[in-house]
Amino acid sequence: MSSYDYDFFVIGAGSGGVRASRIAAKLGARVAVAEERYFGGTCVNVGCVPKKLYSYAAHFKDDFEDSRGFGWHFSNLHFDWATLKNNKDREINRLNSIYKSILDSSGVKIYESRARLLGPHHVQIGDEIRSSRHILLAVGGWPYVPAFEGAEHAVTSNEVFAMESAPKSIAIIGGGYIAVEFASFFARLGVDTTLIYRGSKLLRGFDEDLRDIITNELSRCTHVILESDISKLRNNQSHLEVVLTSGCELQVEKVVAATGRRPLTQDLGLENTRVQLNDKGAVKVDKDFRTAEHSVLAVGDVVDRVALTPVALMEGQWVARSLFDKKMGPVSYENLPSAVFCHPNLATCGYSEEQARAAGLTFEIYENRFNQLKHTLSGSEELSYAKLIVNQANDRVIGAHLIAPDAGELMQGIAVAMNAGATKSIFDATLGIHPTLAEEFVTLREKRVT
Repeated sequence: MSSYDYDFFVIGAGSGGVRASRIAAKLGARVAVAEERYFGGTCVNVGCVPKKLYSYAAHFKDDFEDSRGFGWHFSNLHFDWATLKNNKDREINRLNSIYKSILDSSGVKIYESRARLLGPHHVQIGDEIRSSRHILLAVGGWPYVPAFEGAEHAVTSNEVFAMESAPKSIAIIGGGYIAVEFASFFARLGVDTTLIYRGSKLLRGFDEDLRDIITNELSRCTHVILESDISKLRNNQSHLEVVLTSGCELQVEKVVAATGRRPLTQDLGLENTRVQLNDKGAVKVDKDFRTAEHSVLAVGDVVDRVALTPVALMEGQWVARSLFDKKMGPVSYENLPSAVFCHPNLATCGYSEEQARAAGLTFEIYENRFNQLKHTLSGSEELSYAKLIVNQANDRVIGAHLIAPDAGELMQGIAVAMNAGATKSIFDATLGIHPTLAEEFVTLREKRVT
C-alpha cells in the first residue's frame, strides 16, 4: 500500500497539466490537480482560442472589402464589440466546462485552489496538506510588463479579452507574435492602432524574409513605430500620453504591453525544494523533465523551451506515460509547425534560413512572392509568400514558410510531409490542386540565386 495520498499531483490545469493528469489517471495512477484560476490555462482563456476568434472577426473586414470586386454591394456595415465579446465569453465558459469534465470523467481529484510545495512530496492546498510520489509543475506563464514610469496604466493581453467595449485608439508595445496579432485585429475592428517596437523589424526569431513582409504588410493598416520604445506613460483622465525614447509623443485611449510572458513561478514554495530556476525565471529540467528535486517535474511554458500549446500537450503526455507506463523515447522538437494569426496569416515549420545557416547546413532556397488569384478581382495589394529550404546533402525539405490567408491550415499538411522525410523531388512530383494557393509549394522550381 502506498504511503502517499497520490501517485501524481499536478499544479496547473492548463493544456499540459490536463493532458498529463488525464493520461496518468487512465494508466491507473491516483491523480490530483490544483487550479486556482481557470481550467484550460492561457490558451483557452486568454490566448490561442479568444485570439483566433477575434482574428476571425477581423477577417470579415477584409472579406467585405474584397467582395466589392466580385459584384457585392452593401452599405451601413456596423461592428458591435459587445456581441463579439459576449459570444467569446460563452464559448470560453463552454471550454472551461469541457476541461473540467475531462478531469472528472478520468477520476482525477480536483482542487480549485492555489497549491504550494512544502517539500519534495508534500503540497499545501488551502488548509489541506497532501502527499504525492510525483509532483508536476504545469503552471504556465504570465504577461510581462517592462519597467517604465506609468507602467501601471498599461494593460496586458489578459485584459484585452475582458474589454467591454473597443477603445477609439490603442498603442501596442512589442513586436512579437502577440503584439502583431493584436495590432492586426484591433486595426480591422475599427480602432486607430499604433504598434511600438524597439527593433528594426517585427517578429524576432522568425525567418528574415517573413519578418520583412509582415512588417510591411502591417504598416499598411497600422501606425508602426520601429526602433523606439516607451519611456513614460501618463494618465490624463480622458486619454493616456505615451512618451517614446525617440522623443515622439502620442495620445491614445489604451496601451497594451504585449512584450512576452514569463514563467509563473512566484509563490510556488520552490524554496522548500531543490528546484532551480534559470536566468529567465524558468524551471530548470533535464531531458526527462525532472528538476533538481527528483520527485518534481515540470512541463510547458514554465520550463521555457517552446511556448506552444501543442508542445505542452506533447510534454505532458510524455511525462505521464514515462512515469506510469513505460519510458518513452526522447521528446523531439524537430519540425514543429506554428502559426501567427496576423493579417495575412503566417505559418512556419522547420528551419528558418538563418537557423539553417547557423547549423552549418548547405541548402537551397525556393520561393515565390505573389498576389493570390482572389485579388485579381478584389484589387487588394495583400502579398502572399511561399518558401522552401532544401538540404543539399539529401534533398530533404528542412524548412517551409508561408504568408497567406489560412496559412496555418495549409502548413499542417506540409508538416506531416516534412516529418515523413519528404524531399524536394517528392514535392515536385506531387500534383497541385489548381487553382489554389497551396499549390505554390509543389510548383516552386526556380532556385534563389545567392
